[in-house]
Amino acid sequence: MLTRLSVDNYALIDHLEVEFDSRLNIITGQTGAGKSILLGALSLLLGARNEGAVIKDSSRNCVVEAEFDIEKLQLQALFDELDLDYEPRIVIRRIITPAGKSRAFVGDMPVQLTTLKTLGEYLIDIHSQHRNLILASEQFRLEALDTIAHCTELRAQYNNAYAALGKARAALAQAQAEIASARKEEEYIRYQTEELRAANLRSGEEAELEAELATLTNVESITEAYGAMHQVFTDEQTGVIMQIVQRAKALKAISDHYAAAADVAERLNSVVIELQDLDSCAESLLEKIDSDPERLDYVGARLELLYNLRRKHRAESLEHLIEIYNSYAAQLEGIEHADQNIAKLEGDVESAHSRAIELATKIYEAHTAATPAFEQQVDAILHKVGMSGAQLRIGITVGELTATGIENIEFLFTANEGIAPRAIEKIASGGELSRVMLALKAILSRTLNLPTIIFDEIDTGVSGSVANAVGDVIATLSSTMQVIDITHLPQVASKGHRHYLVYKSDSTTNMRALTAEERVVEIAKMLSGDSVTDAAIAQAQILLSK
Repeated sequence: MLTRLSVDNYALIDHLEVEFDSRLNIITGQTGAGKSILLGALSLLLGARNEGAVIKDSSRNCVVEAEFDIEKLQLQALFDELDLDYEPRIVIRRIITPAGKSRAFVGDMPVQLTTLKTLGEYLIDIHSQHRNLILASEQFRLEALDTIAHCTELRAQYNNAYAALGKARAALAQAQAEIASARKEEEYIRYQTEELRAANLRSGEEAELEAELATLTNVESITEAYGAMHQVFTDEQTGVIMQIVQRAKALKAISDHYAAAADVAERLNSVVIELQDLDSCAESLLEKIDSDPERLDYVGARLELLYNLRRKHRAESLEHLIEIYNSYAAQLEGIEHADQNIAKLEGDVESAHSRAIELATKIYEAHTAATPAFEQQVDAILHKVGMSGAQLRIGITVGELTATGIENIEFLFTANEGIAPRAIEKIASGGELSRVMLALKAILSRTLNLPTIIFDEIDTGVSGSVANAVGDVIATLSSTMQVIDITHLPQVASKGHRHYLVYKSDSTTNMRALTAEERVVEIAKMLSGDSVTDAAIAQAQILLSK
């Protein structure tokens, strides 16, 4: 709901600020007073392009700002999608600088115009005669039937099912393309797989072989080093172990006379144990290690094989080479089991298609069942607003499965009895389209949380009792939503809960809410012109009393 609108320095508006009622707001004023300028400012706020000369005073910014109460519109998910902070009341602001640059804000957050336009579609529906072209929109017709047939949940299920069908079809197409491509290269893939399988690759083997190669190529220096260490430890005359043992015994012998010597003797014994362990390791290695030319040749050849395979397949490591092998093996397995895989994916597509058809059929049946009552309701409103012979018929035919279901929907219309209905966008006049649209929205508003609707002289071309009936329909519409109606008809203007007058003063457009007394005078002017008569005043009071 639009609660407040503020306009600064836009076209003929210097400054204007208006608070709106939650029900039916009437806007009247003489032709040329600036009612269309007001709509232009509001359109600018909702993301319309800046067409240039919108600034009244080129020395300051043009600013349009509006406050909306959106608590009942259930827009939390939309705000999340647009990455906006949700509040039950929001302020939208659009600024145009004298240089023509544009800035837009939702709350304090700067936004792109595309965001503003997307959000605006959920806040305000500005309805003028050219907007009646929406009747030619398949999407509008579909949403209308979904609403009157209570198919919201079914529609959500169908959308999910159709999306699943799309994914299943995409998976099948991708698999078919991959298999076709793989079969062209089957011989190559098979050769690479067999070559890598024959290499019997094992993670970590390359590092192990490189370490073993280093040992085998340096056996002499290794045995020389360990042999020298063994000799240093165990030589009968100069061996380190024997000498330390002797020193430990000497210290032990004097420990009765010098107690500290016992501790040193124990420590030397510990050193002896460690050295003996090191010597045992050296003896063990000297027994095991030996020059093995055959093993050296094998290790070298094995490493050369791994290096060559890595170079061939541009593998960064042996582990990467194993991944490449696994990929080739998987491709080969896929080729060998292609028929089974394709059959499974075809089954998935068939299952998803059946589910989508099932839900689309349920929606079609619900639409078909709800259509007669909907047609009667529309016809009743059309008859009420002066189109006594008018009929709206919903033509539904079954076609191919699409994103919207299996239906082709037409709105068929005739303004006169005895003439067969035809496509409404082809035969209805602007005035007829306006009244059909009014009837549709009056019905749909009963079940939908529609945004604020602004009617821009939707009642053009009607008068008398028909004008009064149009006013009744608009007033009924405002019982479930906020309506702002720009009108020249006193019968319609008298239905409002709040009445605003747009007027010019010193070439500047202004707008203000009328008091009860001023409203009587304004409606009297609409009845009789600028020269207000007592009869016009009396008639205005009668209209307002209704």
